[in-house]
Amino acid sequence: MMANKLADVIGVEVLDGYCLRLCFDDGAVGNIDVSTLIPFEGVFESLKNRDYFATVSVNDDIGTICWDNGADISPQLLRESLI
Repeated sequence: MMANKLADVIGVEVLDGYCLRLCFDDGAVGNIDVSTLIPFEGVFESLKNRDYFATVSVNDDIGTICWDNGADISPQLLRESLI
């Protein structure tokens, strides 16, 4: 018996502040406030810069959002945190 596949992020749009609108491959669409999910320290520290934060993209290989510095956020956490 196969476990349910976790939903992958397939689209991202940058909103105001540290909010993103995400689309998942299971049809879910919603907004998240990244500042409530992660501390802006370590690999996430550069995300405090809004211009850099806005460079977010979807990495199809890992099914989630990421930044060029290697930061990414678990798609499961994102899916569970939709507003």
